[in-house]
Amino acid sequence: MSLLEMRHVSRVYGQGAAEVHALADVSLSVSEGSMVAVMGPSGSGKSTLLTIAGSLEEPTSGEVLVAGQALSKMSPNAKARLRRRAIGYVFQDFNLLPGLTAVENVALPLELDGVSARRARQAALQVLERLGLAARAGQYPDQLSGGERQRVAIARAMVGERRLLLADEPSGALDSANAEAVMRLLHDACKGKAAGEAGGGGMAAVVVTHDAQLASWADRVVFLRDGQVVDQTAPPPGPESLLGASQ
Repeated sequence: MSLLEMRHVSRVYGQGAAEVHALADVSLSVSEGSMVAVMGPSGSGKSTLLTIAGSLEEPTSGEVLVAGQALSKMSPNAKARLRRRAIGYVFQDFNLLPGLTAVENVALPLELDGVSARRARQAALQVLERLGLAARAGQYPDQLSGGERQRVAIARAMVGERRLLLADEPSGALDSANAEAVMRLLHDACKGKAAGEAGGGGMAAVVVTHDAQLASWADRVVFLRDGQVVDQTAPPPGPESLLGASQ
């Protein structure tokens, strides 16, 4: 099942001489259980692709479908519900609330969607445990390392019944060891190894990264330049493949 479909999507900012084509006729499909890495130079449209895929921004033309639902046919309230329930975001700067503990940060999206505080906390603790952070659940963001804060951000993106995960340079603020760990977590979430008990299947993920070694965790790499898809390819054998070949 395709969890994200972008059909001939374009995004234009400004008018006349100031007109900028952030995306130009981009088509992309991401299936359940797969991770797509998006690469390209600065200004190539990578972040715009994510914001449109996540319904945070409207395309100038084209169509976007999430889990089979056309975003253009949804009301603002319906899109907000879709973002809360089906789409998880991981940002480079974590975006954790400093006044909330790790478990409170992870539980917050569920509580905003009407889940009771007790059930939201229970779900948040389950995800934190899968990511090796159960012992840090009661700590505040400034008491956590950079790698721990990023894992909390991933837990928040995965909690509940999220199916589509969008990550903008999720490892950009991390050292190489923690960056690899983050990509492994996202890879495992897609393959169902960290997807939780409900639903059983994996997620779909779109990950913007500048690092070719980290992109090797993906099933497919999409290259953007000047707002256009210039190439799509399977990555070279990455850590997962090399690990299997050595066993």
